[in-house]
Amino acid sequence: MNDNGNSKKRRRKGNNNNNGNDQDDGDKKKKDLKGIIASLSLLEEQEKEDEQEHDRASNDDASFIEEKHKTRTKAMLDYYSDFQDCYSEVEESETMKRKRSRSAACAAAAAVAVAADESDKAKPGTGSAAGHHRRLWVKDRSKAWWDECNQPDFPESEFKKAFRMGRATFDLICQELKSAIEKEDTTLRNAIPVRQRVAVCLWRLATGDPLRLVSKKFGLGISTCHKLVLEVCSAIRTVLMPKYLQWPEDSVVRKIKDEFEAISGIPNVVGSMYTTHIPIIAPKISVAAYFNKRHTERNQKTSYSITVQGVVDPRGVFTDVCIGWPGSMPDDQVLEKSALHQRANNGLLKGVWIVGSSGYPLMDWVLVPYTQQHLTWTQHAFNEKIGEIQNAAKEAFARLKGRWYCLQKRTEVKLQDLPVVLGACCVLHNICELRNEEIEPELRFELVDDEMVPEVALRSQSSMKARDAIAHNLLHHGLAGTGFL
Repeated sequence: MNDNGNSKKRRRKGNNNNNGNDQDDGDKKKKDLKGIIASLSLLEEQEKEDEQEHDRASNDDASFIEEKHKTRTKAMLDYYSDFQDCYSEVEESETMKRKRSRSAACAAAAAVAVAADESDKAKPGTGSAAGHHRRLWVKDRSKAWWDECNQPDFPESEFKKAFRMGRATFDLICQELKSAIEKEDTTLRNAIPVRQRVAVCLWRLATGDPLRLVSKKFGLGISTCHKLVLEVCSAIRTVLMPKYLQWPEDSVVRKIKDEFEAISGIPNVVGSMYTTHIPIIAPKISVAAYFNKRHTERNQKTSYSITVQGVVDPRGVFTDVCIGWPGSMPDDQVLEKSALHQRANNGLLKGVWIVGSSGYPLMDWVLVPYTQQHLTWTQHAFNEKIGEIQNAAKEAFARLKGRWYCLQKRTEVKLQDLPVVLGACCVLHNICELRNEEIEPELRFELVDDEMVPEVALRSQSSMKARDAIAHNLLHHGLAGTGFL
């Protein structure tokens, strides 16, 4: 019993002790919580102070940067203002110099004019009635070379070497073109004479020299030379082409037939046809159309060209030309675009032949050689004779390019003006051929144009039978085939 009572007393005492300890722990936790809260409040106050200080510093920096920017802007504006003032002063001084120099030039010109007037007055028959003539200032250029060429005693061989024709032919062209290209003198300057105008054009076409060299030769400005070349070429095409480059009349056609038949034995041939290419500078538009693939592959250099299709008589005189189609077009397509093809469609070439190369199709009016691989003796003989007719066109184009060197190189003439220049070259070629102007041996040109067999080489069954009949008659009458014996 005593033991139980003691144990109960000990338990109550222990509980009392535990309660006391729990109370102490609670007090400590409250104190710690208050301390944490106080610390947080201090941290918040410090953060606020730091933010305020940062804001003040940021404001100070912004104001500093803005002030610095204003300072620099002001300095730049001041510098620009000073620069503008300096530039204005320089420009004003240059203007004054130009005015002074212009005044001096005018004074000198006035002095010369006064001296000229006094000299005129001193001459008999002149005076105040003659009036005062104002002159335009022109740069003094030497034209000694042309003055020497224009002398009657200038050697004929040298004249022909310079202009690709004799003096008589040159005079004929000047007389023909006089009404179209002659200009009148004005009160400001004297007009360029007709002979000098024609000479500038012929020299440019014959040599292909750059305009700056032509300018030095004739004592004229570069732009003036360029203008003269185009004007004279246009006059040649307008005035001389209807007279010297036209499809022949019936009486002349009969004579052409007889001459070609005498050469080859092939009847009813009225012309020999060929297409050549003229190199040009790469155009700004439609470049692919003017790209010449065959010349590029052969020369290993990118080439652009335009075509010139021509029909010639036995003497090598052009009777028809088609100029200006892009160099990428094959010969048969150029033929289809030509006025010659239109003339044939209208029935004007019925019953006659125009001989072409293997690049043309066989048609009712176009006679071409056999192109298959395995030829009979008759076909070989026919190709031999038709080649003699074809040589007339090839040699004519070789003389054309040899005589007018501008056709061998890329020219400075614009693409839209080139057909006029090429047409003028063909007309001048005809005049030289008709007047028996022989080409110098060193000017001979080797003609190289790739011929491509058209996709549709046979356009008419009747023409195939007619060709076979011509080939048989040539061999049967002993007019062909001798080269194989």
